[in-house]
Amino acid sequence: MTLERQVQREVTRRAAGGRSERLQDALVVEEPLEIRLGDEPVAVLMRTPGDDITLAVGFLFSEGILSHPDQVLSAAYCTDQEGESAGNIVRVLADKPDLEATEKARRQVYASSSCGMCGKTTLDAVRLLCPEIPAHPPLSAATLLTLPGLLRAEQEVFHLTGGLHAAGLFTLDGELLMVREDIGRHNACDKVLGAMVLREQWPLHGHMMVLSGRASFEMVQKAAMAGIQAVAAVSAPSSLAVDLGRELGITLVGFLREDSLNVYAGVVLD
Repeated sequence: MTLERQVQREVTRRAAGGRSERLQDALVVEEPLEIRLGDEPVAVLMRTPGDDITLAVGFLFSEGILSHPDQVLSAAYCTDQEGESAGNIVRVLADKPDLEATEKARRQVYASSSCGMCGKTTLDAVRLLCPEIPAHPPLSAATLLTLPGLLRAEQEVFHLTGGLHAAGLFTLDGELLMVREDIGRHNACDKVLGAMVLREQWPLHGHMMVLSGRASFEMVQKAAMAGIQAVAAVSAPSSLAVDLGRELGITLVGFLREDSLNVYAGVVLD
């Protein structure tokens, strides 16, 4: 079985001087992997396909569910009733797993106890119910191109360590409201959202999130759960992030630099 690690998507590239062109862009594939312990789903991880079996076993050990190699009886892709490989589901049979650690992992990582045949229900669970994203006017390319500099200027700890991600909350007109840093991209985003919740400013219609790294599915989903209408990243989006942005009506911009950007979902005008 061969699983693709990269796919092509058509994008609009805008460069300095207002020039634009349509081209094919290579995106790293991001898909859910359901890990089952026996017949029970434990977690759904977002990953690039490849080395799925070792990923599933390593996850069970790193979470403390298993502690000795002898406990692993088998590990393989799940098959449906016709014997076809599900591709994105790995079943591990193990001897005497730690039940407490299993429940902890199930609570803390994407998972669902109501699994359907070969994960049809649990894999759908990664698409959390998002509020309707209101339509918004096209964003300005000129405004977007100023955002990386504004974000970097607020990354105080990054300037000292070079080891942190940042998430910035902006209005759709480009006004910077808040920047938070963290070693994890998801944590930086959550810090911004949590601060806005405590300020009782929710949902965040009329706002966009700017990311110092790549735009993964989870980052776009977090924005969607907050009602944020646009996500811009200085690095690449994943295939699933692009698909989700288009599905929900979120403008998604990648490779946002001071002189160019790629539009993967939504509309950006000169």
